[in-house]
Amino acid sequence: MFLILQNYGNMRKYVLYSLLGGTLFMLSSCAGTRPTNLGIQNGQLIDCPNSPNCVNTLSDTKKAKIEAIAFEGDWQSAKQKLVKVIEDYPRTTIVKDDGKYLYVEFKTGMGGFVDDVEFILDDQAKQIHFRSASRLGYSDVGANRRRMEKVRKLFVGK
Repeated sequence: MFLILQNYGNMRKYVLYSLLGGTLFMLSSCAGTRPTNLGIQNGQLIDCPNSPNCVNTLSDTKKAKIEAIAFEGDWQSAKQKLVKVIEDYPRTTIVKDDGKYLYVEFKTGMGGFVDDVEFILDDQAKQIHFRSASRLGYSDVGANRRRMEKVRKLFVGK
């Protein structure tokens, strides 16, 4: 194919620019659209879909269930600590900070895929509940679970 394109000069440039532009467009569209159904509903976070790209501390299903983050002291101190962990984490944006609720976007380094992560600080149970879900696609090959385990480890280490 290269030999054929070599003979066509401008056409070769057009094909290469088209491929590059298409690739950049695909990568930029990996962010998807921000969901409108997030937030606290009946005192909880919405459950994970049937796809294996979501974890939720409040889930009843084994594949989505993950342990909450325990904290000591008051929820305000725990929240400050959590916000510090999030701000130190690469490619994160706190979208909503509403008392005991946080909504954060985590972007992947390659492709800019976005995962929507919500946190609820439960002062009585001394736990931070969370839901982390890929915005696009079906499987995340365990990325949400690994990230949230890392967030837990960073929180405990602070």
